[in-house]
Amino acid sequence: MKQLIKIWLGTAALALALPASADVVVVVNPKAAESSMTKDEVAQFFLGKSSALSPVDQPESAPIRAEFYKKVTDKEASQVKSLWSKLVFTGKATMPKEVADSAAVKKLVASDPKAIGYIDKSAVDASVKVIYTAQ
Repeated sequence: MKQLIKIWLGTAALALALPASADVVVVVNPKAAESSMTKDEVAQFFLGKSSALSPVDQPESAPIRAEFYKKVTDKEASQVKSLWSKLVFTGKATMPKEVADSAAVKKLVASDPKAIGYIDKSAVDASVKVIYTAQ
């Protein structure tokens, strides 16, 4: 019985230590022509393969950033950073604008019809339009 309790407590502790998965959505300005996008279309902007919209990033330390890149680009955030560094070094692109948090992304996207960003679904309001939900 003691062994069973130890296993149960260990499992419970591990479950609590794992970060909760956020619902990540990709947003644009409500006036933007785009009404929806595929995962690949969104990835194009955040991997520097399209400049039709300007990507807005969250801080490297933000858990939502790692989750977004894993779900949308199938890459680790560090791999994406390396890719952007090469693009910037060769003059093919400029780094995405980095802002403090979901509220700052929302504010920037709401004020710029050419911006695209990602935020926690719970932060969505009428100031932005959701065009993709990361699965």
